[in-house]
Amino acid sequence: TPAAVRPGSTEEVRAVVEACRRSGTPLVPQGGNTGLVGGSVPLAGEIVLSSERMRAITDVDLDSGQLTAGAGATLAEVQSAASAVGWRYGVDFAARDSATVGGMVATNAGGVRVFRHGSTRRQLLGVEAVTGAGLVVSRLDGLVKDNTGYDLAGLFCGSEGTLGVVCRARLALVPPPGSMATALVGFHDVSSAVAATGLLRRWVPGLEAVEMVLRAGAEMVAEQTATDPVFDPIPPVQLVVEATGPPDPVEALGAALESLDGVLDAAVATDAARAAALWHVRETHTESIARIGTPLKYDVTLPSSALSHFCATIVGEVTELAPSTTTWIFGHVADGNIHVNVTGYQEEPDEIRRIEHLILSSVDGARGSVSAEHGIGTAKRAWLLVNRCDGDVAAMSAIAHALDPDAICNPNVLLTRS
Repeated sequence: TPAAVRPGSTEEVRAVVEACRRSGTPLVPQGGNTGLVGGSVPLAGEIVLSSERMRAITDVDLDSGQLTAGAGATLAEVQSAASAVGWRYGVDFAARDSATVGGMVATNAGGVRVFRHGSTRRQLLGVEAVTGAGLVVSRLDGLVKDNTGYDLAGLFCGSEGTLGVVCRARLALVPPPGSMATALVGFHDVSSAVAATGLLRRWVPGLEAVEMVLRAGAEMVAEQTATDPVFDPIPPVQLVVEATGPPDPVEALGAALESLDGVLDAAVATDAARAAALWHVRETHTESIARIGTPLKYDVTLPSSALSHFCATIVGEVTELAPSTTTWIFGHVADGNIHVNVTGYQEEPDEIRRIEHLILSSVDGARGSVSAEHGIGTAKRAWLLVNRCDGDVAAMSAIAHALDPDAICNPNVLLTRS
């Protein structure tokens, strides 16, 4: 980038946008740089607009369970502010110390508790943003019922900075958990784990998270982090399951696990230290893979009916296509969001394209989504028209042109802009 600017207020953001419009200079909003599809990377001389100075958390409402967070506030800071007043923020994922509110709104970020509390869009009660036309959009009252026209916050959520710059967001909070129970459960195969997940969702009222890892990934984590696995031998598939009460989640979760078919082994924790030890195999997956080498990362969603087949076949298909590779599968099995990471590939564009085409075309063929929570960015732009119909993309393009007529806001992300 030729320059980076760090506005500290909505008015300063508006001034930057106006200056960019006058000079015809595109800009890229940038938060915590935890994105994985190039959505905040300047690739064609764009100015970087950093949200670093817009991180205040204000207007915390104890009665309604809401707060307003600046675009530069991290997820961990929002979680801490909510906890300090007896509430909780419903979105959580491993990059909590770096990921920022602006980026989370831009990508409709998800995480490990989506099936219980929803992704960012469900927490979003309003935004203050500057459109690409230099207009300030502001609705931060936090009204749960407000039918006065279009849901502009909903438009900005998931827009990846193509409509304007999010400056502040009004966020809904959720009640804090009661007592918590965490379990690590081993299964024979993915099919058994997926079936068990469906039963757990019906049987355990306070189910918070169900995360899946495979044996190869668990072995890799143990080696890379120099820790002993919970089970010996390691089962082919493991689920990290978390539930909250009342009623007593340990009793409810234990009874549900005893009723499941295909369980090879199970460990249940009731204290925080043991729960953290059970989560270790999932929470450290990404960093452990990165120690092996820079991975190709694919973030996809499959319908529940196609999830088992995809997980059972994609590893072998990638290996057959590129024999030097290792494919790691893990993710949020309760909502069908699977992360596919590939290491050991030849750093040649043709091989990378072949691997990408194999994985994403398999997802599209199963009527899934090529992006579950990371967004489209620059990395998956070619797949947007494959995964969405012509009418969908035309409608998105029309909205982008209306709010950003000069195409200065992240013009190389998501859509093909002219």
